[in-house]
Amino acid sequence: MNTQPTLTKEGGTTGSTGDSQQSDGLKAGLKNRHLSMIAIGGVIGAGLFVGSGSGIAAAGPAILLSYALVGAMVVFVMRMLGEMAAARPSSGSFSAYADQALGRWAGFTIGWLYWFFWVVVLAVEATAGAVILESWIPAVPQWAWALIVMVVLTATNLASVSSYGEFEFWFAGIKVVAIAAFVVVGFLAVFGVLPGSDNPGAGFAHLSDAGGFFPMGAGAILTGVLMVVFSFMGSEIVTLAAGESEDPQKAVTKATNSVIWRIGVFYLGSIFVVLTLLPWNDKSIVEKGSYVAALDSIGIPHAGQVMNVIVLTAVLSCLNSGLYTASRMAFSLGQRGDAPKAFAKTNKRGVPTAAILSSVVFGFVAVFFNYQWPDTVFAFLLNSSGAVALFVWLVICVTQLRMRGIILRETPEKLVVKMWLFPYLTWATIAMIVFVLGYMIYDGGSAREQVVLSLLVAGLVLAVALVKDRFKKATRDEIDA
Repeated sequence: MNTQPTLTKEGGTTGSTGDSQQSDGLKAGLKNRHLSMIAIGGVIGAGLFVGSGSGIAAAGPAILLSYALVGAMVVFVMRMLGEMAAARPSSGSFSAYADQALGRWAGFTIGWLYWFFWVVVLAVEATAGAVILESWIPAVPQWAWALIVMVVLTATNLASVSSYGEFEFWFAGIKVVAIAAFVVVGFLAVFGVLPGSDNPGAGFAHLSDAGGFFPMGAGAILTGVLMVVFSFMGSEIVTLAAGESEDPQKAVTKATNSVIWRIGVFYLGSIFVVLTLLPWNDKSIVEKGSYVAALDSIGIPHAGQVMNVIVLTAVLSCLNSGLYTASRMAFSLGQRGDAPKAFAKTNKRGVPTAAILSSVVFGFVAVFFNYQWPDTVFAFLLNSSGAVALFVWLVICVTQLRMRGIILRETPEKLVVKMWLFPYLTWATIAMIVFVLGYMIYDGGSAREQVVLSLLVAGLVLAVALVKDRFKKATRDEIDA
């Protein structure tokens, strides 16, 4: 039986049955348990723990519908991405597919925008982690903690892809166990069967006893959508990581099929517990954070510190995956000639050293901006990457419309994961994403600023892509002449 991986257009692999060294230089160092935990924990970011209180305050119990709408959108997008990734596993994922289906300009633009998004996230998460660590050990200044966290995780990623996988396995595992325990304990308290609970156990009464299920009006659902949409970013990481696993097709198929219950349990389940334990307008939800407030209502001792530990693991997990994701996207761009060639080189351990270091350097610079000019330079970086998640999902949808035909023509036997109700549900998802972007502009404030600045940056990157392509074409024409 042939065990050699098949080359894709970008020089990556479309499958492997166990080779440790792949043709693109990366090593298949991620085990099935690594991929499983990356898939499960990929949709759980610090934003779920920290930002959900603001969403509840803005929409009341109706925030559940906001999470359900965004969750459905992510499920559809992941199904489309899973279809392409199962057929053609690649370290560039959707960027490589956009390159093949839409053109070099599309792969270049969305690849660099995605890289930019994650290196800005590095700064955000490093700072968030430093704040928690400084509260525990104030003798070490916040900037030093941010530096320590970045250096440690850089070393982890530089060691080997299996080091990244092992780190993520345990830290994502902590997040998963914590939320699962929260949901189980919360439901017991909701129905008044948790021994020693301080919560009165009102059942589902809190979903309607403070102004009804729509206390802020039905329109608040859309406001809630804007507040929760970015906490889902990261679901697609598993499709990048699958390219460095022993059985990419199996890993992607498993992750895609499990995304529904992951979102249902971890997002909808945990927020539902919060809303049934406390009235939505309880001030502690915003002041303490939704999870801490819920744990306090049960009588869990030291709830704040417990959640700080969990949030820190979520932050470190997000940092670890962010650096991995940014470096692999840079590696893929280097392979396709859309980034310096050094980015596409790997060391003897199969690690793209230059791609990792270039990503972390920008992350360090962004951290510096966050401390030096938080309200100007860093605010611009943050806002100009704010809508990139939606751009990425939109490109995935459009790409899948074209890639389905390409896969059917070239390798129909690899179409093992299929988007439901194609192409109608794909078009419906495109409409949903465009509507959310339009509503962000209509809503005004920071949402409008994020879309406008993100479009500006996207326009600049697209202009570079078009100029680059035109220059290459002119050069080829001169050679042919």
